[in-house]
Amino acid sequence: MKIIGLTGGIGSGKTTVAKLFKELGVPVYNSDLRAKKLMKNSKEIRTAVMDLLGKDSYVLERLNKKYIADKVFNNKELLQKLNEIVHPAVRNDFLRWVKSRKAAYVIQEAAILFENNSYSNFDKIILVKAPKQVRLERIIARDNGAKEEILARMENQWDDSKKMPLSDYIIENIDLDQTKLQVQQIHQQLTKIVA
Repeated sequence: MKIIGLTGGIGSGKTTVAKLFKELGVPVYNSDLRAKKLMKNSKEIRTAVMDLLGKDSYVLERLNKKYIADKVFNNKELLQKLNEIVHPAVRNDFLRWVKSRKAAYVIQEAAILFENNSYSNFDKIILVKAPKQVRLERIIARDNGAKEEILARMENQWDDSKKMPLSDYIIENIDLDQTKLQVQQIHQQLTKIVA
């Protein structure tokens, strides 16, 4: 079984692309959702996060996402320390998940494969990209967030020009019909590689 990384900057449309692969029958592991679940359910992680960021990181045992985002997205050192708590747990969870799948290949969707040096864990990498302005508009529409907050989050991610040479496949996600076509082509290529 091949392990494929699916990545892209915030607002690039990773989740849309992941959904298209799921429709083709490919198992997809969403790292962000699993990280949130682990941060909520693991006492060990919860304690480490509160030690790092303070008791307000959780409200009634629920993750206080706004508080955490406000703390880490303008502080690279804190963000790095938070990632050092969460990423190893996500990696172990993913490896357990893979063992229970029966497929030619699986996809791990993760925003920061390159930034945290985990890209070497994958057989192939798919990069989803879109122009910065398009991404910004998508995030504002989706999250109703402030432009400054979104730009700060974008600053914590590598630019696409840095990711492209390290990626095996690049999906330009502007037009949904074109994106579907690109996903189908990549799926056919990956299926051939595995066969």
